Amino acid sequence: MKMDDGDIEGGGLEDEFPTKQSGRKYRPVVAHDPAVLEMSSIPPGSSSSSNHQPGLKKITVGGSAQAKTNTNTDGVNDNGENGSEREHKLELFGFDSLVNILGLKSMTGEQVAAPSSPRDGEDGSITFDRDRPRPNDFKLGTMMGVFIPCLQNILGIIYYIRFSWIVGMAGIGESLVLVAFCGSCTFLTGISLSAIATNGAMKGGGPYYLIGRALGPEIGVSIGLCFFLGNAVAGALYVLGAVETFLKAVPAAGMFRETITKVNGTDIPHPIQSPSSHDLQIYGIVVTIILCFIVFGGVKMINRVAPAFLIPVLFSLFCIFIGIFLTKKNHPVDGITGLSLESFKENWSPDYQFTNNAGIPDPEGKVYWNFNALVGLFFPAVTGIMAGSNRSASLKDTQRSIPIGTLAATLTTTVLYLVSVLFFGALATRDLLLTDRLLTATIAWPFPAIVYVGIILSTLGAALQSMTGAPRLLAAIANDDILPILNYFKVADGHEPHIATLFTAFLCVGCVVIGNLDLITPIVTMFLLLCYMGVNLSCFLLDLLDAPSWRPRWKIHHWSLSLLGALLCIVIMLLISWSFTVVSLALASLIYYYVSIKGKAGDWGDGFKSAYFQLALRSLRSLGANQVHPKNWYPIPLVFCRPWGKLPENVPCHPKLADFANCMKKKGRGMSIFVSILDGDYHELAEDAKEACKQLSTYIDYKSCEGVAEIVVAPNMSEGFRGIVQTMGLGNLKPNIVVMRYPEIWRRENLKEIPATFVGIINDCVVANKAVVIVKGLDEWPNEYQMQYGTIDLYWIVRDGGLMLLLSQLLRTKKSFENCKIQVFCIAEEDSDAEELKADVKKFLYDLRMQAEVIVISMKSWDAQIEGGSQQDDWLESITAAQQRIASYLAESVQGDGEKLMADGKPIVVNEQQVEKFLYTTLKLNSTILRYSRMAAVVLVSLPPPPVNQPAYFYMEYMDLLVENVPRLLIVRGYRRDVVTLFT
Repeated sequence: MKMDDGDIEGGGLEDEFPTKQSGRKYRPVVAHDPAVLEMSSIPPGSSSSSNHQPGLKKITVGGSAQAKTNTNTDGVNDNGENGSEREHKLELFGFDSLVNILGLKSMTGEQVAAPSSPRDGEDGSITFDRDRPRPNDFKLGTMMGVFIPCLQNILGIIYYIRFSWIVGMAGIGESLVLVAFCGSCTFLTGISLSAIATNGAMKGGGPYYLIGRALGPEIGVSIGLCFFLGNAVAGALYVLGAVETFLKAVPAAGMFRETITKVNGTDIPHPIQSPSSHDLQIYGIVVTIILCFIVFGGVKMINRVAPAFLIPVLFSLFCIFIGIFLTKKNHPVDGITGLSLESFKENWSPDYQFTNNAGIPDPEGKVYWNFNALVGLFFPAVTGIMAGSNRSASLKDTQRSIPIGTLAATLTTTVLYLVSVLFFGALATRDLLLTDRLLTATIAWPFPAIVYVGIILSTLGAALQSMTGAPRLLAAIANDDILPILNYFKVADGHEPHIATLFTAFLCVGCVVIGNLDLITPIVTMFLLLCYMGVNLSCFLLDLLDAPSWRPRWKIHHWSLSLLGALLCIVIMLLISWSFTVVSLALASLIYYYVSIKGKAGDWGDGFKSAYFQLALRSLRSLGANQVHPKNWYPIPLVFCRPWGKLPENVPCHPKLADFANCMKKKGRGMSIFVSILDGDYHELAEDAKEACKQLSTYIDYKSCEGVAEIVVAPNMSEGFRGIVQTMGLGNLKPNIVVMRYPEIWRRENLKEIPATFVGIINDCVVANKAVVIVKGLDEWPNEYQMQYGTIDLYWIVRDGGLMLLLSQLLRTKKSFENCKIQVFCIAEEDSDAEELKADVKKFLYDLRMQAEVIVISMKSWDAQIEGGSQQDDWLESITAAQQRIASYLAESVQGDGEKLMADGKPIVVNEQQVEKFLYTTLKLNSTILRYSRMAAVVLVSLPPPPVNQPAYFYMEYMDLLVENVPRLLIVRGYRRDVVTLFT
């Protein structure tokens, strides 16, 4: 229909055109429509609004009463190019339905209700919040939000009080290898982290958010909780380091007696004093509580306090390096050589040996140090790269800040460690390196107190960052609502996670009570390595699959680098301690198992979905277009859910059909396609079909049946099935067996179309080369808990490629039929052929690895049942009743010229002798079934093909004679291929 501008511009816009879909009405755009208000907020610099003033908040729409009263602020006539014509185009494109046109909320994954346009007479003023930061929201930049937190976490206690000792134990050469090895692991992880963090908007939760969205909620929650525990324990590690340094610097502050360790095997004569564990515990608890109060102050408080912790640290580093250059031989203490090439050569090689618990060399010590042990001790010194991503919710621009800040902090600290290895190795003798834990303070210029202050503030700053990131990580996991047990830690947007902070502080206090820094370090290392491995595997999976949604802004990445980073994490975990590795993986597995059982389903579009998709495509291509070999043949049933009769509206599929579909699969493995056909017009019933498909999918899951649901809208069932049988499936992954219920209700007056539909479906299956299984007595089909006894009887009338034999074997794999035995009935034309046929069938079944009893029935004994049987009167009554029904059907259908019109419109002439032959044949088979299989659990019989040039009504009469008085019957028709094979 053609409409000119006048038609559009006139009162037609105020009319509402009803649609047939769920009673909704098409409502045109008006001036106060939210979509119009939203479009009007586009910046004036954009091309679509270049002619508008910045203050313009409405676009006038010609034809509406409100639009006509508005003033044209552009100075352009409503009939001009920028006036009504543009709005007419918007309306013609269905602009009314594009209220959320920019789709920012849906892109970020938020579940928001679809906004609706205000109705006539309602207030049209709607405020749109596009997740822009509120004016009072405090956001951090790259320096304060990422670089400084990462620097504070990386540059911590290990450098000050363990690094010079590591150089003395491993030597300069292996210390350089150690730093490069651990630093490369974190650097590769930083690259993977940068790639994932720049692939879209990132909410709170840091690495948990990244891993969960890449590998799925179960893996994300399990690794996220482990990472939370690692951060919480790391807070205790840093607190203990600060307290230990403080007590060494100020021994008088100790309330308990110090532990004195004698030095054996070294040239250093004086003993080493260590703080009491009770002092460590008391001071550690107090410091943890103070840090907890600072964290309660929020991001603003932390941002103010962080420079106060960092600046003295940087100054202490400056003093250490100044002191290195100012030292001379035996100054400031004995064992100092100054920067000496001779010391460099002496300290180049490693000197692994036994030490006591304080790390002092002792031939009788219980601790032996090697490269693997040093990896576990040193690796926490390069961790902390997640400190910035942990605070992703507080960053102004995560996609810019996280890559730059994280990698800059990693490179800065790695270079610092490498340079320090060279300087420390050339500065002092090995004995001094192994005995003076605070060598950095000893050589500092102008006096050691500066380094003591630096150590204390550095460790407290790292503890502060850990206690800041860990609660936010826990709150982010809770907010995703995967585990109900974590609901206590949920927080609203913009609020501080106070409960999570208290819980983190409680964990820190518990670890501080342990009081041993060297016991805590491996635990922290394992949890952090587990998280790093998850980040690398996430990037590896996303990069390897290369889905269309994978478009990170950070371009310096490759799947091989991520895979190398993940392998390095595993190697480091095993080098440190295989027992700790097993414990950490077991804990993550337990959390994964708990989440998979108790957790709520969450579809985040993770990488595994892409992996499954790619695997499905490759598998589909590998199947090829050729026929699948019988060894690889799987039944793929196409199940008609509601073909005949009525079911309650809330039951989308006959309950027993799902049970039967499971019986056709070995151990429940395999795919079923559940199909239902809606009669009607597709345009009118499209939404109804989608809703029905959802209900059917839910019902399939409820019945624990592996399968997919499909709803097809067609003018009638015959046309719908014809389209399904031609198009359903891809390549060789197409349904090969059509399963439906026998239409036992076909004689009802209002169901006269069933015979033609039923025969048409069977003929379509024959043409499409699909097998057919028709279930009679479906209401009595047993579920998995109803045990069956007796036999499974096969009446193997025609060659079907072994389908009937295979179905009987599949039935026996189910618990309900496992106590049944299989009997195969074969028909021999002469009595002399019976024994030979029986032997052949037995040999065939033996080669097929199928256990069954073979029974041969000759045609002579078959005919004798009709002629002289005790139930001859009943059979004659059945034959007579069928003949009378056929005669009355012909009388009603015969026209003046004596011809009967078939369903397809072709005239036919009825052959009475042929009809009699079919009636007697089906009656003979029914009598045989009743004679031998009256007590069978289930009977399988070959499906006779519909006769050519006979009405569908006749075929239904034949089928009724065949299935009469048989309570549970499967009527099977194979197709032109074998589904079993004799060969391995």
